[in-house]
Amino acid sequence: MEKQAGRNSIKKLTLTAFFTAVAVIGSLFSFPVFGSKCAPVQHLVNVLCAVTVGPWWGLAQAFMAALLRNLLGLGSPLAFPGSMCGVLLAGLLYKYGKKLPFAYVGEVFGTGILGGMLSYPIAAFVMGNKEAALFTFVVPFLISTCGGTLIAAAITIPMKASGLLARMGQSLDGEPVK
Repeated sequence: MEKQAGRNSIKKLTLTAFFTAVAVIGSLFSFPVFGSKCAPVQHLVNVLCAVTVGPWWGLAQAFMAALLRNLLGLGSPLAFPGSMCGVLLAGLLYKYGKKLPFAYVGEVFGTGILGGMLSYPIAAFVMGNKEAALFTFVVPFLISTCGGTLIAAAITIPMKASGLLARMGQSLDGEPVK
């Protein structure tokens, strides 16, 4: 039993690393909106993580991707609260709700609203943006996450219909994803 759990962890680690790489490379496609860099590929990856590896591995992916994006000059410190709140909420809602729309709503609300509001203290105190206000980043984060989440829906709905999500869940956890 422990051997199987170890294999499942290695599979999840590998998939998480792959998703991190996709998010970092995908951040080359970004656009500025009100002082933030919108990277819809990160939100696509967040939803894919939420429905495959779960909330905690997804959280690790979002942190690693944000860190790498910042180290490579492809992102800003605002990437941390946005992507991390989105994937965590998407993963938790999907884990307990067992339906794809829960992951989509979790990503949009977690990134757009929670992440957008949590970006205010980072912008104001870490980045020195004295014009930032509590809701400054909500609109740009919503634009970015809605785009990425729509792309994720276009990918995950056929994956579910074909049974691929269920097979992935069985391979990663030993139980099918619903």
